[in-house]
Formats: sequence, structure tokens, C-alpha cells
Amino acid sequence: MVSSLSQSQEGLQEKDAQKLERIRHTCAHIMAMAVQKLFPGTKVAIGPVTDTGFYYDFDCPVSITTDDLGKIETQMRRIIKANLPIIREEVEREEIKQEIAALNEPYKLEILGRIPDQEIISRYFIGSPDAGNRESSLLTADDIDSTKFNQADSSWWDLCAGPHVNSTREINKKAFALLSVAGAYWQGDETKPMLQRIYGTAWETPEELQAFLKQREEALKRDHRKLGQQLDLFSIQEDAGGGLVFWHPKGATIRYIIEEYWRKSHIESGYKLLYTPHIANLDLWKTSGHYDFYNENMFDSMEVEKQAYQIKPMNCPFHVLTYKNKLHSYRELPLRWAELGTVYRYERSGALHGLMRVRGFTQDDAHIFCLPNQIADEILGVLNLTEQILSDFGFNNYEINLSTRPSKSVGTDEVWELATAALKEALDSKGWNYIIDEGGGAFYGPKIDIKIQDAIGRLWQCSTIQVDFNLPERFDMQYVAADDTKQRPIMIHRAIFGSIERFFGILIENYAGDFPLWLAPVQCRLLPVSDEVREYAESVAKELHKEGLRVEVDGSGERLGKQIRNAELEKIPVVAVVGKREMENQNLSVRTRKAGDIGTLSINETVTHLQSAIALNSTI
Repeated sequence: MVSSLSQSQEGLQEKDAQKLERIRHTCAHIMAMAVQKLFPGTKVAIGPVTDTGFYYDFDCPVSITTDDLGKIETQMRRIIKANLPIIREEVEREEIKQEIAALNEPYKLEILGRIPDQEIISRYFIGSPDAGNRESSLLTADDIDSTKFNQADSSWWDLCAGPHVNSTREINKKAFALLSVAGAYWQGDETKPMLQRIYGTAWETPEELQAFLKQREEALKRDHRKLGQQLDLFSIQEDAGGGLVFWHPKGATIRYIIEEYWRKSHIESGYKLLYTPHIANLDLWKTSGHYDFYNENMFDSMEVEKQAYQIKPMNCPFHVLTYKNKLHSYRELPLRWAELGTVYRYERSGALHGLMRVRGFTQDDAHIFCLPNQIADEILGVLNLTEQILSDFGFNNYEINLSTRPSKSVGTDEVWELATAALKEALDSKGWNYIIDEGGGAFYGPKIDIKIQDAIGRLWQCSTIQVDFNLPERFDMQYVAADDTKQRPIMIHRAIFGSIERFFGILIENYAGDFPLWLAPVQCRLLPVSDEVREYAESVAKELHKEGLRVEVDGSGERLGKQIRNAELEKIPVVAVVGKREMENQNLSVRTRKAGDIGTLSINETVTHLQSAIALNSTI
């Protein structure tokens, strides 16, 4: 397994990341300057850096399309070529408020109002602050078409805390690109104005840009939303409300395989399975703290017999109540309880994204209740199980983060130190490198997060292991210790997939919809060349079904070439041609997506061939 980087590599990576952040932040400002010069009357909103680039939201009097991106890029290169200085300036709140109002920038005025109460506000200029205010310094149509800017007359600024590069010339003209245009509600609120968002990317070198664009092109081919529709795996039915997943027969088949594998693996690892309700009295969420800390992500409660009931956003309080159903002895611990529990969380419509961000999803949730001296062994057991499960699904390269105590937290110093040391001990026992995220833990305990690397090098946050001192305290959880005193157990939250929905989306993109044989919803399709052999094909399908294989007969009535083509488009791993000769000889002409024609096989040989490949999780 390849895990996270060494400490020296981490330092270089952090330094590179800071440099990229300055480049991308500056590029966002340059793009906004270019857009306002090209489209007079445009109002700017926010322009943050992202993991791979930047974006900016605009309220533009005209519709910006992808056809305009080249024109904006050209204008950006002219700004870069002008070698305009990037200058930070601190201004009193009231002064900058008046300037923003004079420029008629309502979104910036709103942003200023949300900045914590401070009298001095920072802004960044592109060009000299002495060049005049931004409105008067906008270029004319003749200036836009010119090949250079006059530094003395060019100025643009925005509210910003930084960081930025020192001059536009520090941006490589051949190492950035504008990618797309999309709509975005202001502040993600569908009741507020729809703005135009332009996405871009920026790198240090043209080679890095080209590598990113190549990966992006590959990622677009693997988009799980497109493949989900093409392969008839799932849909998001807007008539039922956004963010709710409908699993179609083929997608549901894969889900069943994933869940059965998950149950078997957990039972073999000493877990007991739970099933808990989907709603509970709202007071439960007040006791757990979710109502206070997580209320904005919870759906509104409903009234049942004059009591408020809440659809669950988390499974953990239900597992706590199950634990509290009786008083446990220290001899019973650890208890390992797992559930495929469906939860519901409110997400704004603008944040929804296929299977990756939904409003209803099934967590592969588990909780371990243990003694303090059992934490390290239990964490190691979770890491071993995580490694086994992820590798069986084709993921062997990880990035690991260990997050420590934040400034605001619950629990004693002694317990935090014990838990953090136990997490480190478990990771060291695995021999895994990891990145320490100082102060990045949850308020209730330290945690380990595991990001998996997919087939094209992207990292996805999946597995998490969290030690919790909060819920045992809030719910007054107890066990009887060896000295007959009542003590609090340690609670460990953990998920390996994260959620079934999101993990399925990652699987689709990792395999580009071309699932390994053991996961494929249809493992073999029989292709009858005529109606004369259909009865034989159906009888063969029944035999293969009895052997545990997922087989179907093509019922389209198309010519053989079209049937083969359709199977290719649907990424069926194995097809078997059934003609008159095959019927007479009681065999099949078999071909696979990977190897092509593999010859004529008997029914038993076909079964053996497929079952062997499934058992070995190999390509066929």
C-alpha cells in the first residue's frame, strides 16, 4: 500500500500548495478585472480558490457563454503582460463602505457587512492605487483591443485577505485556463439572485496545466452522472424532490453485492448488526447536541401526537440508546455494532451533485464501545478491516490524516492524550505514513481520515475513525468496572465507505463504469442469432443462474453485430453467441471485453471459467 507522504515531502508539498494558492487567488482577481473591463456594468461577488483552481461569481448584464472564455483569457494575458503590481492596502471600514457604495457593488457591500466587527479592512489592488477609482479606470473599447495596458491608468481592487503574488507578471500566461460557465445562486440560496460563475485553473508551469487538463478530460468521460444514465444504474427524480437517489435494477444489484460483502466482512471481524428507526423524538437530538450544532443541516421536525419528531441526520444516538438499554460490565467490552443506516440531511439545491452530495444516503456506520486501554487495539482492528475492504474494491493507495485536539473541545487532557496516542500507535503498527493536522480534530475527540486514490490519481475522502468523549458524557453512558465502580466507556465512530451512495459514485468513476466481473450487474449476456435458438439460450441462462452467475438473454431481436455493439456500450464483461451450431453441440461461443474471442466452451467450462475469475477477482 502507498500511504501518505514523508515529512520532508509534506513540507515541500505545503510550500508548493501555498505558492499555488497565491497564483490561483491572483488569477481569480485578474479574471474578475478582465470580465468587468469586457462587460461594463458587471457586479462582482465572491472569487475563492479551489482544490484545482478558482472561480468567480458575477452579476452580468449579458449572458456570458463558453464562447466568451477565450476572449476573457486574452484580456487576462494582456493584464499579466502589463506587469501590474499587486498591492495590499488597509482602509477604515467606513471609508471603504462609501467607496463600495459609490461603485454600486451590492454584493461586496453585503460581504463587508459579514466581516467580523473590525475597523480596518484589507483590500488588494491590481495596478496602482493612485490610478484612480475602479469605475473611472475601466478601459474603453479601444483599450480592450490594444496589446498593452498603461500602468498609470490601470487599477482594479477587491476586498480580500490575500495571499497574492507581487505582480501580474508572476503568473505564467501559458499555465492557466478558463474551464466553464455555470449558474450559482448568491450564497447558495435559491431565493437569492442567480449569478454567473466562471471556473478556471492555474498552475506554475504549462506542463502542469496540460497534465491537469488531460486528467480533467478523463474525469469528464468517467462522470458518474453521465455513466449512471448511460448504464441505467440510478437516477435523481426531480418529481420526488432533488437529492434523492433512485436505484435502478442494475445499480441496485451492485448495491446488494456491496452490502452483502460489507455484512460478511463485519460479522467475520466480530461486529454485530443493528437496525434502528428513521425518526425519533426531537429531544434525542437535543441531548446529543445535534440540534444545537447541526440544526441547519437537519430537516424540519414533524409533530406526532403533540410531540416533535425528527428524521435522523445521524445514526450514533440510536446506537447509544441501544447500549443504554441495559447496564454493561467491563467484561463485555469492547462492543462492536454496525448498521447500514439511512440518514437524511438538508443540502441546498445548489450544493447537490449526483451521488456525491445528496439529501438521503446510507452510511456504513459502526460504533465501538470500549475501555480506555482497548482503544489502540480497536483502532488497529478498524484499520485492518478498512485496508481489506478498500483493497478488495480496487483501492490500494491512500492519503492519511491524523487530526488532533482543536482549541474548543470537550474531555480532559488525560483522555485526549490517551486517545491521540492510541491513534498514532495504531497507525505506526500498520507502518503507514500520515499527515498530522494540528487542531483539526472534532470538538469531541481526535480522528483519522483516509482518502483513497482512484485510477486517474484523484483523492476521495472515504473512511473516517473518530474517538468520542462527548456522547458518553451527554447520555450518561456507563459500565461496571472491575472495582464495581461505574465508569464511562470510550466511543469510537467509524465508517469505511462513508456512504453507499458516494462510494458507488466513486466506484463508477474509478472503473469508468467497466466494473470487475464480481461487481458487474450483468456478468454474461447470451446473444441468440435467431428466434430458432432462443429457447436453448433461455435454458442455458437458467443453468448459469443456478450456478450463482448473473446472466441475461438479449431480447432485442437485433442482428448479431448490433447485439455485440450494445453489449460493448453497456460494458457487459462477457458475451456468449448462441447459434444453431452452438445449440446442436450444447456449447457457447464466448468473448470477453478484455480478451476478445476466447473460443467455444461447453456450459460447464463457461461456468468454471467465470467462477474462477470471480473468485480471484481477476480481469477476464
